[in-house]
Amino acid sequence: MEETILIFGHKNPDTDTICSSIVKERLNKKNGYDNSKAVRLGNINKETKYVLNYLGIEAPELIEKIEEGQKVIMVDHNDFGQSVDGIENAKIIGVIDHHCIGNFKTSDPLYYTARPYGCTATILFKDFKEKEIEISKEEALLMASAIISDTLLLKSPTTTKHDVKALEELEKIAGINTKEYGLEMLKAGTDLDDFTEEELINIDAKKFEKNGNEFKIAQVNTVDISDVLKRQEKIEKVMTDEINKNGLNLFVFAITDILNSNSEIIALGSKTNVVEKAFVKKLENNRMFLEGVVSRKKQLLPNIDKNM
Repeated sequence: MEETILIFGHKNPDTDTICSSIVKERLNKKNGYDNSKAVRLGNINKETKYVLNYLGIEAPELIEKIEEGQKVIMVDHNDFGQSVDGIENAKIIGVIDHHCIGNFKTSDPLYYTARPYGCTATILFKDFKEKEIEISKEEALLMASAIISDTLLLKSPTTTKHDVKALEELEKIAGINTKEYGLEMLKAGTDLDDFTEEELINIDAKKFEKNGNEFKIAQVNTVDISDVLKRQEKIEKVMTDEINKNGLNLFVFAITDILNSNSEIIALGSKTNVVEKAFVKKLENNRMFLEGVVSRKKQLLPNIDKNM
């Protein structure tokens, strides 16, 4: 029996990570790789649950570590710090990603697809088209959902013409109105009331390293920033605990308004001056309002990283 190829995205999975993992499994099987299996490295968020419930499909199996030599395909990430425990000793046979390349190294050659698109699913859409493989209605909705999520309904500065074209075609195949469906999907992900503060800062958090400094940027979407800020004191406490526990130099928590395309950030740690340099503003009460800032990948991370 041929060894299973595990397909997964990053820890604290978002909609692109889950949907792209599922779609890549299906694409592999259509190409004859029946031993492919999509899995996940964390809990499903409410936005992604909306998508899976809409389609009536189950979430991929949760895994916490992998054995040495396990064949894997990484989607929507390439940084080992954001991946599964044991990834350093896995046999990575492929990567499909739209992020900058971090601390990535393999001992064997591999298939590596990196394109500066707004979403991993857009890359997979191109793969379907180039291989002339038919896209099912379900696959179309999975990819459309991922694009809507990562580009905030094409309003994020990460959006490219490739994402726009892909979503137009996927909308027709899926038979949906992407604006109506997309807004409902995004709103489903903004219901934060039943999350603890610890869960809140880990819904969508990624860790980075620069010049010996460890920092984390977490992000939540909302339709009311002030509603989240009512919990600032408790949020800061769990952020501080995270800083002390993991030796972080900086923790940035971004609260993003998906309707008005703005963010308010809370920044803690010994390197908060980096945030002030990055956005040429002063933190007040550990907070900073960033007009027009919605993207961690294209707006928050690059500015913070170059000033670290």
